[in-house]
Amino acid sequence: MDVRKIALLVGALIIAGVTAFMARSMFIGAAAPEAQASPAVQQEANQVMVATRTLPVGTIIDAEMLRYQPWPEGLVQEAYFVRGQEGAADPSELIGTVVRTEITAGQPVTRGSLVRPGERGFLAAALGPGMRAVAVPVSASSGVAGFVFPGDRVDIVLTQEVEGGGDGAPLRASETIFRNVRVLAVDQRLDARDEEGNSVAQPGSNVTLEATPRMAERIAVAQTLGQLSLSLRSLADNNAELERAIASGEVQVPQNGDPNAERQMLLAVASRPIDTGSTYSVGADVSRFQRSTVPGRARENNSAPAASGGSGPTSPDGRPVGPVVRVARGNNVTLVPVGAR
Repeated sequence: MDVRKIALLVGALIIAGVTAFMARSMFIGAAAPEAQASPAVQQEANQVMVATRTLPVGTIIDAEMLRYQPWPEGLVQEAYFVRGQEGAADPSELIGTVVRTEITAGQPVTRGSLVRPGERGFLAAALGPGMRAVAVPVSASSGVAGFVFPGDRVDIVLTQEVEGGGDGAPLRASETIFRNVRVLAVDQRLDARDEEGNSVAQPGSNVTLEATPRMAERIAVAQTLGQLSLSLRSLADNNAELERAIASGEVQVPQNGDPNAERQMLLAVASRPIDTGSTYSVGADVSRFQRSTVPGRARENNSAPAASGGSGPTSPDGRPVGPVVRVARGNNVTLVPVGAR
């Protein structure tokens, strides 16, 4: 190899090494500037009030049905309830309002979709299709001591005394005439709360119920027969009632497994009042000293002989005491004691 080329190559390597060493010294000696992150501009998203579950028409709002959640700014409408803006309401302030148009789960609540107590059309909006509003007078004892609130489900119990034709004590009976009836209002109040916003029990004198036209007629008659009482139902009764309705064939389960059809079926069963399959209890079911049947009528023919050709225990007026056999011969009726000869 040519000596001249080797000398040039060695000189280039030396110059490159010196240059690299000087550059390294310069970088180490100079302090590296600290990178400072610029503060990010945080824009608070709009909070829009939405429904936590599907709210059909006529639903009475409670504290768990509404909440605020972030919503894209470009999709916010003037009719929405936006937190922090003028006209926005806290969910607790809307308790007792009624849904005028159906709101699906997660859908924003508009101002026109709710109607407040006292506004025109409030009660009509609370009623379901084909239903009627009926007022029933109650007392502290018959109204569950004020623990019945709008939106609850109750059974209606009729208590009465049934007089017979005899001189004995009347038959005391109690009968559940309607079940799963929705409460619309209590003494025109849709909500009763204390200073801290908690629900409080306040006995009322009138309860407004939702009923079918036929049930409204029967409730009006029942008020003339005796005293009406309300029996508060458990929330778990809807599941038991659904199973009973399916087993009896009253409700047809969708065969295609459509979730919307099943939801409509559940809502229909949970919201409909029941006026069949009533139960009853009489005085003898409570006390052995009460009657179990209606008192019998007095004997019309008091001049008829108490017995015919026999003897047996008789009352002071000559009528037989104990089991008897009524023997009719034309217009002549004879009571023959059982076992008499």
